[in-house]
Amino acid sequence: MLGGAVVLSRPRVKLTSAELWSVRATPRTVWLIVRLRSDAGVDGLGEASDAFGIYATTTENVAAMRTELARQFATLSGRSPFDVEYFRQSARLENLLARTVHSALEQALWDMAGKVLDVPVHSLLGGKVRDRLPVYANINRAATPRTPEGFAATAKRAVADGFTAVKLAPWDNFVESDAFVAKGVDCLFAVREAVGKNVRVMTDCHSFFSVTRAISVARKLEPVGLDWYEEPVAPERTAETLAIRRAVKQEMAGGEFLFGVRGFEPLCREKAVDVIMPDVKHCGGVLEMTRIAAMAEMFAVTVAPHNPTGPVATAASIQLCAGMKNFRILEMQWGEVDWRGALVKPVERFVAGTIGVPELPGFGITLNEELAREKRML
Repeated sequence: MLGGAVVLSRPRVKLTSAELWSVRATPRTVWLIVRLRSDAGVDGLGEASDAFGIYATTTENVAAMRTELARQFATLSGRSPFDVEYFRQSARLENLLARTVHSALEQALWDMAGKVLDVPVHSLLGGKVRDRLPVYANINRAATPRTPEGFAATAKRAVADGFTAVKLAPWDNFVESDAFVAKGVDCLFAVREAVGKNVRVMTDCHSFFSVTRAISVARKLEPVGLDWYEEPVAPERTAETLAIRRAVKQEMAGGEFLFGVRGFEPLCREKAVDVIMPDVKHCGGVLEMTRIAAMAEMFAVTVAPHNPTGPVATAASIQLCAGMKNFRILEMQWGEVDWRGALVKPVERFVAGTIGVPELPGFGITLNEELAREKRML
């Protein structure tokens, strides 16, 4: 007590180690989970999946991530989990791998800080304004075969599972031919017919198109009534993205691998997209995403976090979205493996196309080590 007031001191917790768990979900998907440990026996989780681009996680790449994780943890060893800004400002991030490892460690700092203080992370960010979040099912990796019929059947299963919005990327393994592009268009029409008019449908073009091709495809898709048209060209190409946006009727979205406020500012300033898609795994982490969202709000741009990954990144994103003013909808990688939700405790649960905001400390989860060890890649 000092003059009748309660004096609080920061908990004396020191970071002691960092480890990487590589969890094989499917031949195309590996979830890479970072866990920080402390001298207080409190852990913090973060996710670093897709650090090498989509579907490119190999044993060699996992080894490279461990090396990068050790390099970056050297900055944190012996420090407090509350030193988020120190970690952010001391970072040297030259490529996607470094940015993704940084983002995972930053997530884990927040998770640990919340657990040390016995509060959910959203309380540290200003509190929540919603108890449940709308979520859309990304059906892209679950769709087999990758035909109009295959996508339609997968979309129907997602809707039967309670989702009221779905997304697909029918132009993966892109071939520069009119027939290939037309097949992708057919997939979207088939999905719309399968799910009916009341389910929201989005598409991700994964930056495969030219400006001319992007405009042509968007116009052909107008009867589908897309909720948004995502990244027909790379989002760094702001002028081209803006040219497409001005020429099409659908709303535009993008930014899944961009980093930091500076990475997203051109899209927002130029109103080249209606929706930005920062990913907590790549954009710099929790604090950086809050700053990105605040910047986007100034330009009346909404935020739909990119999240085609495992339950740890989803748990982190939930904490961010709980209080985000310009939040739109959260992505969920749906239908790959039936044990996905059990990888964390308590089990991840989606109900009627939504997920609840937990009141448990940190991100509200711990790693199911037994299952993670069973599915471990390396």
